[in-house]
Amino acid sequence: MFRQAKRRTAGRRNFDTKNVIYQSSKLAALYTSRLSFYDIPPLEEITLEEFESWAIDRLKVLIEIESCTARSKSFKEIEQIIKPVVNKYLPLSPLIEGKNDAQVLQERKKDHYSHYILRLVFCRTDELRKKFVKNEMLLFKIRYGNMQLSEKSQFIELHNDTLDWNYIGAEEKTELFEDLFNATSASIRTQMMLDNEKSTITGEQLRQHILRNESFIKLPFEKIPNLVGSRSILVRQGYGYIPTSFQLNLLVIEVQENLSKNLVKTFQAIPRLDEDDRLVPLLQALSKNFSSVQYDSNFGDESASDINATSITSNKIMSHYPLCAKVLQKSLVANHHLRFQGRQQLSLFLKGIGLNVDEALRFWSTQFTSGNTGISLEKFNKEYKYNIRHSYGLEGARINYKPWDCATILSKPKPNKSESHGCPYRDLKLEVLVDNLKDMGITEQSDLNVIIDDVNKNSYTVACTRVFELTHKKQLKPNENLHINHPNLYFDRSRQLEKAQS
Repeated sequence: MFRQAKRRTAGRRNFDTKNVIYQSSKLAALYTSRLSFYDIPPLEEITLEEFESWAIDRLKVLIEIESCTARSKSFKEIEQIIKPVVNKYLPLSPLIEGKNDAQVLQERKKDHYSHYILRLVFCRTDELRKKFVKNEMLLFKIRYGNMQLSEKSQFIELHNDTLDWNYIGAEEKTELFEDLFNATSASIRTQMMLDNEKSTITGEQLRQHILRNESFIKLPFEKIPNLVGSRSILVRQGYGYIPTSFQLNLLVIEVQENLSKNLVKTFQAIPRLDEDDRLVPLLQALSKNFSSVQYDSNFGDESASDINATSITSNKIMSHYPLCAKVLQKSLVANHHLRFQGRQQLSLFLKGIGLNVDEALRFWSTQFTSGNTGISLEKFNKEYKYNIRHSYGLEGARINYKPWDCATILSKPKPNKSESHGCPYRDLKLEVLVDNLKDMGITEQSDLNVIIDDVNKNSYTVACTRVFELTHKKQLKPNENLHINHPNLYFDRSRQLEKAQS
């Protein structure tokens, strides 16, 4: 999947076909089930474009899961939020014989490869490994819950050698039935009520269900410490008796242990990748944090006809600004000047919302030459005009720079007393931040406390996302979820919600 040895001559293929063991004819056997233990590494050829795009698509799903858990969403809420995201970026369709074979195999291949690519990304530190495992397990549980009963049975049977589960016989079940009932009935009752949406289940109904429908898996005590700690299973003579209702818990434990071990092994193998200058920069960029996927803003969109040098200081437009852009623009209007980092951050943000270069020059020249700054129009053209045109790709190397995402902003040096750039959730004093939040309409102390808790946990994008939800709660649909990891995403989504109401 990546180059380990010498660089190939131009025009040569960058992989050894003798090492490829997966042929197209074998894909169906490899991807029999929608779910996977990811116990067989991928060795088939893929392009660098697929390598990058598949990794980013899976990362977008994990970012949404991370955002949900950071905001203390329940599993049901996370499931409702994540389903459409998974269907968009990582769909896993059921196999309908003769109808969608090629599509299904491609989806399962993408899922397989993207998982292993992100192992390379998030194996590098203990913190990243823990986050990756936690979010992958939630994704596994959501997907497992969406499978049909026949698919679940097929998945268990397919991995029976790995799982090594022992189902007790009818004789042993009868012998231990009273103990099994006393130990597990409360948990099984709760699960039945959730599955069947019933408010009550009588003791006799529960007893008959366990007697007729429930099977029990017998496993060594040391393999199920989490279930033992919950006091929801029978433990006897060094073995735990687990009802099949808890099958998912056992699967998650098994997958989690395997993934944790394999991430450490991947980390140990990482030095072999250092020679591959195609992949290392990409892996390093993705591993910065779970919010490092850049929002693909349609910057310079000519359809934003109301964005000009005058309108961007109006309340109508600034009401859609994220707090970082508000702080920068207020500082510029008040002081008629911004230091270099602040100019770069605000200039690219304004470019991203649709301010063209001519209007940008008019806006910046008006602001810099007003007040008592001592900057004349001639001085502005001499010292500042080039940098603004440069950010639009019209000077120097003519790179069409994109607006900074949150990860980029947080990677910049913190502002000193004379600067206004950066992330206000990280850089503003607490009392100043609270005043700004109140100006945005967040006045309930309970809401402010939750945002402050996010800030104290260094979860700055989560805090910004929560601010977006609170300031747009009347416009957002139920269960609508959007993780803010880019200032322009905040602005664009806010404008979309306003237009949808009009």
